[in-house]
Amino acid sequence: MSKTFILLQDAAPAAAETQGQNPYQSFIMIGLIVAVFYFFMIRPQMKRNKETRKFRESLAVGDQIITAGGIHGKILEMGDTSVLISSEGTKLRVEKSSLVMSPGETLGNQKK
Repeated sequence: MSKTFILLQDAAPAAAETQGQNPYQSFIMIGLIVAVFYFFMIRPQMKRNKETRKFRESLAVGDQIITAGGIHGKILEMGDTSVLISSEGTKLRVEKSSLVMSPGETLGNQKK
């Protein structure tokens, strides 16, 4: 017999043993991956969305704000979906969804 044939015979039982893995092991790994995605990606995004929604609901006439486009202004009038702001003598109507923060705040550190 050739040396190659003997080596292949020795390797065959080892390959057969590795195919007998526990089928639940792959389900556990998939579950762990889902848990990691939830705790490191989905949950923090939900938390940021909740903070932003809370900020937009707490706005009142007279508050200083910054829009997503970088316009600083003071709220003159509140509507259901839009806000009238004044910035250095100019009045602008912007959507509430474009309001990002008040001056001196960051999204993770809002006034209470």
